[in-house]
Amino acid sequence: MYGKSEDRDDYQRVPRPVAAMARDLPDGHHIPGHRHLRAQLIYGTTGAISVATGHGVWVVPATRGVWVPAGLTHAMTCAGAVAMRTLYIEPQSAWRLPDAPTVVSVPPLLRELIDEATRIPVEYDVRGRDGTVMDLLLHELAPRPVPALHLPAPDDPRLHDLCAAIRRSPGEDWTTPNAAARAHLSPRSLHRRFAAATGMSPARWVQQARLVHAVTLLARGTPVTSVATGLGYATPSAFTAMFRRALGTTPSAYFAGV
Repeated sequence: MYGKSEDRDDYQRVPRPVAAMARDLPDGHHIPGHRHLRAQLIYGTTGAISVATGHGVWVVPATRGVWVPAGLTHAMTCAGAVAMRTLYIEPQSAWRLPDAPTVVSVPPLLRELIDEATRIPVEYDVRGRDGTVMDLLLHELAPRPVPALHLPAPDDPRLHDLCAAIRRSPGEDWTTPNAAARAHLSPRSLHRRFAAATGMSPARWVQQARLVHAVTLLARGTPVTSVATGLGYATPSAFTAMFRRALGTTPSAYFAGV
């Protein structure tokens, strides 16, 4: 796209601090686990993207991106058609960002800079206009606190299997006693192990799993009413209230960046 390679390997050793690639990906497109020499900002201007690492799963709409440090194995899956506009950055040029995966807010100025960066030649003139754009992009690419859709991945085999079951059927009645029975643990043991492994209570993890599922469906154009029903909410307003409490905004505003 834009006369540039769509092979990520072509962007890892370029003699510039930032390399930007554009790809248009269909709904459901999956990129298996891989890693890069450079750090990466995974971002799409449409749809939603799910990024999975050994640390867990993050899901982001077009107002946010996932920061993946250099050398970290990760996979990604598209929900809805995704216009991916991704950055590959030398680790030493990304010193303002953490050395762990995190969600990064993409406000309007940064969004436009990322889009412009994908149109700039790979070996751009660092002293010219293109170099100035890339310098401003790096300045604007800073961690900004945003509510994140993150599902931590537990190492405990019982909890891992339980979490997989919750991800498969998030609309089930996953009360702590029900979840404990599925994991062959007492509710007290489940709560203790879950908190130690994920930093969340079982109920909080279930809510996050439901939100991840909801955002994936909403990105594909599923009506809010259908999403709410599928997740076991009595009314769309009850689902919207939960969504607002967790993410600070309504489902429609979440995707619009309001």
